[in-house]
Amino acid sequence: MTAPERYISRLRLTGFRNYASAALDLDHRHVVLTGENGAGKTNLIEAISLLAPGRGLRRAAFDALGTVGGDGPWAVAASVETPFGPVDIGTGTSQDASARRVRINGANARSVEEMSEHLRVLWLTPSMDGLFTGPAGERRRFLDRLVTTLHPGHSSAVNDFEKAMRQRNRLLEDNGDPAWLSAIEAQMAELASAIHFARADSLDHLQALMATSVADTGFPEALLAITPLIEGEIPQTASGLEAALAGLWRDSRALDRAAGRTTSGPHRIDLGVTHAPKAMPAGLCSTGEQKALLIGLILVHARLVAQRTGIAPILLLDEIAAHLDPVRRRALFDALDRLGTQCWMTGTDPVLFADLGARAQHFTVAGGAVRSAS
Repeated sequence: MTAPERYISRLRLTGFRNYASAALDLDHRHVVLTGENGAGKTNLIEAISLLAPGRGLRRAAFDALGTVGGDGPWAVAASVETPFGPVDIGTGTSQDASARRVRINGANARSVEEMSEHLRVLWLTPSMDGLFTGPAGERRRFLDRLVTTLHPGHSSAVNDFEKAMRQRNRLLEDNGDPAWLSAIEAQMAELASAIHFARADSLDHLQALMATSVADTGFPEALLAITPLIEGEIPQTASGLEAALAGLWRDSRALDRAAGRTTSGPHRIDLGVTHAPKAMPAGLCSTGEQKALLIGLILVHARLVAQRTGIAPILLLDEIAAHLDPVRRRALFDALDRLGTQCWMTGTDPVLFADLGARAQHFTVAGGAVRSAS
């Protein structure tokens, strides 16, 4: 395994989940965490997921991340080796534990997106196994996580749009001033346009790379599409799309007031995924085929992020090997090596990771404590 340009060399947790404190010192290799269910394996990789914009791989409220019975504040700190030298990134909450702060090299960050200048993070968890058969909202969040890894500001745009939309819904319910509604709809349109073009750009590039490079991952190609944002031809400029959306929402006020919600917009789109070799919608594929599609998507997207940003993302793969046959496990491990990144994997049985050998650092997790298994 060739040493990646960026990797986590030190991870420290304080008051996080079931860890009063934890410390891992690492080299460039992959990291394997094994232990019984409930030992705290997923908590460790969840901590790493918080070194990226958003709410992490469990989407938990920040005030729910502290240790049970603890003082409230929690902290995650990592040293990241980069081509330009080590970078210290830390995040955590203050005493009220309702919001989090970010520090980079000891200084307060301007925004959470500043972490993405040094580190990108992607993950795959068991809760995503039903992605293709579950509600559209789950697929939309999955898509937005992929987009955010390429465009760090995307997560904030989605959050700001949802806040503005809630304001519009309240105004409609209260028969609010039309001028206020127009102002909020203009704000929504600007955000929605940015969200749409970021999604479309990301999917276009992901599909193009998928077609040329997924074969050497050992996993199947996926065909990707998003449902239309509006009826008819979508304007190809931001200003044109903003005008179309503002007009759509203005004309649908009566309908939306009756429905009690905003019935159209970027919060309503769905991600369509097709198993290309079988020409079958992913939702109709077997459980194993769906898992393989997801893994292939994550692997190719990791390559795309590396190509487009120059930063190969850290991968967090929770319980990744349990449902893969030996051939697919070896294919996955080989594909991870070719990505040139550090990957963190969890599982209950160390035997599942035996083929990694010395390519990974192996740790045992038990009762909120981590020790080397080497």
